[in-house]
Amino acid sequence: MRLVMNEPVERTGRPYARRWWALLVLCLSLLIIVMANTALTVAAPDMTRDLGLSSADLQWVIDGYTVPYAALMLLLGAIGDKYSRRGALVLGLVVFGGGAVAGYLADSATAVIAARAVMGVGAALIMPATLSLLAATFPRAERAKAITLWTATAGLAIAAGPVVAGALLRDHGWSSTFLINVPVAVLAIIGALVLVPPSKAGHHDRIDYVGGLLSVIWTGSLVYMIIEGPHFGWGTKAVSAAVLAGLGLVAFVAWELRHPRPILDVRRFTDRRFAGSNLAVALFFLAVFGAFYYLTQHLQFVLGYDALETGVRMLPLAGAVFVGSALTGWLTPRVGMRLTVTAGMVGGTTALALLTRVDAGSAYTDFLAPLIILGLAIGLALSPCTDAIMGAFPESELGVGGAVNDTSLELGGSLGIAILGSLLATSYGDHLADATAGSKLPAGALATAQDSVGAGYAVAQGIGGKAHQLAAQAARTSDPQQAAQLEQQARQLASGAHRMADAVGSAFSDAVAHTSLIGAVVLGIGTLLVAVLLPRHESAVQDEAAVAEQNAEEQELAESAAG
Repeated sequence: MRLVMNEPVERTGRPYARRWWALLVLCLSLLIIVMANTALTVAAPDMTRDLGLSSADLQWVIDGYTVPYAALMLLLGAIGDKYSRRGALVLGLVVFGGGAVAGYLADSATAVIAARAVMGVGAALIMPATLSLLAATFPRAERAKAITLWTATAGLAIAAGPVVAGALLRDHGWSSTFLINVPVAVLAIIGALVLVPPSKAGHHDRIDYVGGLLSVIWTGSLVYMIIEGPHFGWGTKAVSAAVLAGLGLVAFVAWELRHPRPILDVRRFTDRRFAGSNLAVALFFLAVFGAFYYLTQHLQFVLGYDALETGVRMLPLAGAVFVGSALTGWLTPRVGMRLTVTAGMVGGTTALALLTRVDAGSAYTDFLAPLIILGLAIGLALSPCTDAIMGAFPESELGVGGAVNDTSLELGGSLGIAILGSLLATSYGDHLADATAGSKLPAGALATAQDSVGAGYAVAQGIGGKAHQLAAQAARTSDPQQAAQLEQQARQLASGAHRMADAVGSAFSDAVAHTSLIGAVVLGIGTLLVAVLLPRHESAVQDEAAVAEQNAEEQELAESAAG
């Protein structure tokens, strides 16, 4: 047996024997690019302290990964289709690993942002390649099951990122969360060469590079606007990005409609099943990424768990994703995609609705049911949607199909963090101002505390630190009257520190409840739209198509064997 798998699966004349091992490699590749974002949420506080990051710096450390990731997927997916899907995967892993090494060595905000951007380019190569290789390697009859496992891996990565990062942060610095990606990437590269068969499109048409460039412009500008506007205000940069995104989208659609071989046939969006699936993916990840953004903060800052403890407490979500995925495989063939996806989105809406009950007295047990329901909902909704999106593309465009699915996912996630994150910050600031009214807190200290829940607790700790200093000074003072005055001031400051900490926790809990309500409304309306868009009786038609395709494959194999 050859060490490197060089025979394309299309030429074997039979299903690839080691396809489930190949799926393991594809899932491992997916795991690290999703964990790259979720792990950063718990490493961010240490990174902020060590590098002196401003809130703007930290935002772009997170989103420097997102912009190239979302902008480049469609073009790089098409290039992978034409030249080599496995080659795109391996190259992406090399680039991703190189960016991770750069992040480990970074000693400034600019260096970390640049490293994250390089990792985003690598992810843009990896993500569509994983789905296109999956679709090319598995026969249609097994593809839904393989996609279910692929989706479950994404759910696992959402929860596993904080666990891995938290374990590393106990004994190592934040830079270790970058370095852990390197051995995983090396293992995935070896696995890709040994276990994943090469694959590319059967045609030799030229790539629509103009359409690809326009997709980069409008998608990148849109993601930049989503990040810049809500967080930093609708100034010149955000408005310019919005205008460029709008013009780029119009130009992209017009070009693709006229091009004989478009990089993406936009007419596919007139198909209700395809359009509904993309809308469901975008809306669902808007809710999931938005909720994850503020739940991890609540567990860390308000409930006081460290990074590892926070990650462990997110694990029920990952377990529920696997259960939901298993249910999908059983439900979809029986009740159809429409009911399965709608049920998942109703579950996601319910999870957010339960979070509206969060208050200052909420414990972790109050978050457990929403986490489990949200995980079940992810498993139910996303696998059928991904399968439908990939099924809409011919073999020659599987990389583009994967890129479309992943772009919907990434746009939804970016919108979730931007919109729900912005609402959270505004609500927290307003509630904190109300909670501290009449407390004689200096305006500068209040403004600092309103910046984030972490900053709020830092202000409270600062007041408490002054109280300790005054108490220590009173103990050293020989004048009884002066010592009594200092002790009284220390007690007042200590009491003020406790009240400030209580106000911060209460304000953030109220902000979580308010933001969850908005998220539940958005996802609830989206659920109705998706239910209307998805065709009611698609299951029988899809089953017949799958059977026909399977029969055609079997006939082709029989003819090949006879010849």
